[in-house]
Amino acid sequence: MLLNGQDGNELHRAAEALAAGDLVGMPTETVYGLAARADVDTAVAKIFAAKGRPADHPLIVHVLDEADALHFAAELPPVARRLIAAFWPGPLTLIAPRRAGVAAAAAGGQDTIGLRCPAHPVARALLEAARPLGVHGVAAPSANRFGRISPTRARHVVDEFEPGLLVLDGGDCEVGIESSIVDCSRGHPVLLRPGVLTPAQIEAAAGEPLRLPDAQAPRASGTLAAHYAPRARVRLFAGDDLAAQVAKHWSPTLAVYSRTARLADGPLMRRMPDEAREAARQLFAVLRELDAAGASEIWIEVPPSERAWDGVRDRLSRAAAAFEG
Repeated sequence: MLLNGQDGNELHRAAEALAAGDLVGMPTETVYGLAARADVDTAVAKIFAAKGRPADHPLIVHVLDEADALHFAAELPPVARRLIAAFWPGPLTLIAPRRAGVAAAAAGGQDTIGLRCPAHPVARALLEAARPLGVHGVAAPSANRFGRISPTRARHVVDEFEPGLLVLDGGDCEVGIESSIVDCSRGHPVLLRPGVLTPAQIEAAAGEPLRLPDAQAPRASGTLAAHYAPRARVRLFAGDDLAAQVAKHWSPTLAVYSRTARLADGPLMRRMPDEAREAARQLFAVLRELDAAGASEIWIEVPPSERAWDGVRDRLSRAAAAFEG
């Protein structure tokens, strides 16, 4: 059921649903989330059930501010505080030590917790309305079936789940892919998932280099090898090879998403933007549209190697991996 995110009464209705332990679809600047109060494990269990998501795959807790973050975190290490000062509210999730006895289900049973402060005005208004009702944060993974394309419009969420789900409409998501995730729980910052923030931006704010994940890194949302997949098979090609392969294997149900290949006119031919942030903003919506248009395969040009494209490349490689093997 779609609710107007600009309407105070409907925001309050959604906040009351969260306080009662129910699910709510909510907009963020990255993607739409499927939210439940993070401090009640039975409410969080509804997220896992609705998505078909493994219960040991941790969720990100969305909070209004640093004070609410400390409702869930045992501490915010100095590097986390520097990143908070630079990027909150915004598309950055920080992994911190979890407070004992709080949000175990949202953390997937780990002793760390992922925390993010969203910038979307409707998300912030919902968190503000829910806080007086005892809700200090909501676990809110992307509002889609597990492993599928993340939603960037309210209608995507309504189409994904049963009609009884309350979904706050906040318009199209500005960022379009999920947040960067930085582990701050082990002394040095480790980039677990790229987003629209570049490593250089994160390192400048952290005051130290980002390290690569190792075997001891906490599990984090959206880091499984296969993820973000449409129904149509996704295949990735270098720009030079894509045009040749399309000419050789074209069919009426072949969709193409490319920056450099010359494309014939048609409902399944789309041009990828030249700028990384705009490509990120469009990515999931384009994949959903091509799926809905009847594509059997979606052939996509591999994005440029520049670090600004890391988030888009990451999502496409995981979408393609769902069809490998």
